[in-house]
Amino acid sequence: MIKLTFCLTRRSEFTREAFQDYWRTHHAPKVAAAKAAAKARGMEIGDDLHDFDGVAELWWENQAAFEAAMTNEEGQRHGKILAEDEATFIDFSRSRFFMVEENVVIGD
Repeated sequence: MIKLTFCLTRRSEFTREAFQDYWRTHHAPKVAAAKAAAKARGMEIGDDLHDFDGVAELWWENQAAFEAAMTNEEGQRHGKILAEDEATFIDFSRSRFFMVEENVVIGD
C-alpha cells in the first residue's frame, strides 16, 4: 500500500474554522481523484514541526497504481483542478507532504 499524507496549514486570511469549512464543503467534493506533487503546489519538502490545520491521505494499492494515477490524462486533468482550488485556502509554503509504503507490523 502506498500512502501520501498532506499536513496542511491554512492561509492567513482563514480562521481554523473557515479553513475546515472550506476544505470540507468546497474542496472535498472535488476530490474524486488526486494528484500529489509538491513542486506543482510550491511546497517545500522537509521535516520541520508545524501546527497543521488538516491532514489528507491518498492511498494506492501499489507503486504501479500510483504511477498510473499520476500519468494518465484524467488524473493529470483532475490534479490541476484540485491544485487550483487548494491554492484558494492552503498556504503551501507552510504545508508539508510525505509518501510512505505501508509496513504492517500486526495484521488481522
